[in-house]
Amino acid sequence: MIKKTFAALAATPLLFSGAAFAGPYVNVEASGSYPDGAYTSGTWEFQLGYEGTTPNGIDWYVSGGPTVTHTESADEFGDTELIGYIGGGKSITDKVGVYGEVSAATNVDDVDWSGKAGVKYTF
Repeated sequence: MIKKTFAALAATPLLFSGAAFAGPYVNVEASGSYPDGAYTSGTWEFQLGYEGTTPNGIDWYVSGGPTVTHTESADEFGDTELIGYIGGGKSITDKVGVYGEVSAATNVDDVDWSGKAGVKYTF
């Protein structure tokens, strides 16, 4: 039951996709872990954010809000923590762009940091 609910809610944003714009936004995100094809854990995030573009064409965003995890082994939700993101991207050519993101999430008394960077080629 909970697996089907996660899958259905994860697909929900696709129903409401619209044109891009600068300004405030709300993002609800569900993710799950399925090692060997079996659900083990998942995360719900509820974020408020703001995005825009600088005069020289760098797209940026900042968002944050509560997050909660679920584990299949205990079949329960964990404590509500906080998560935040800051990121951006820039087109280098018509087909090539670069992007990066840094995130931080509280974890009881600690803060877990993550980051990613990449190059995107559009066909």
